[in-house]
Amino acid sequence: MTIDDCEAVAAVRVRGWQSAYTGLMPQAHLDAMDIAEDAERRRGFFAEGNEVVNVVAERAGLGVIGWAAYGPYRENGRRLARGELYAIYVLPERTGTGVGRALMAEVLARAAAAGHPDLALWVLKENASARRFYARAGFRPDGAEEPFEMDGMPVPEVRYVRSLGGPAAR
Repeated sequence: MTIDDCEAVAAVRVRGWQSAYTGLMPQAHLDAMDIAEDAERRRGFFAEGNEVVNVVAERAGLGVIGWAAYGPYRENGRRLARGELYAIYVLPERTGTGVGRALMAEVLARAAAAGHPDLALWVLKENASARRFYARAGFRPDGAEEPFEMDGMPVPEVRYVRSLGGPAAR
């Protein structure tokens, strides 16, 4: 991903949220999401030069059609050796075409090469399709759950983890 991809990534993220979370999050929140605002936030994150790795999927003639971000696992303000998949989204009309699987494969390879022993992620407990996607990619719930609220609506999350085969994972 480059800074020039921020607008396209924002569109993938906003449209991905609006598609994936309908019925799982307050509709007013989803409707209020703004691509231009999100793009400006992405540019700010990008300019920070932090440890987040952003990966995009592109198709000729279509541009950016998917995006994933990962980095060190964050827990109580600390960064751990474990990696964390922060986000993975595909344009709704590209869901089911292999874009998400390709992004996941790239993230897994890069996280393993960076030395992360495993990769964790948080997913909405009620998001059955995302949970199936993660299970097919080798992730398993580890029993951790977090309460989460969006505009007063409870949207609890569960943690999934996948070993990357590093020494600390054994």
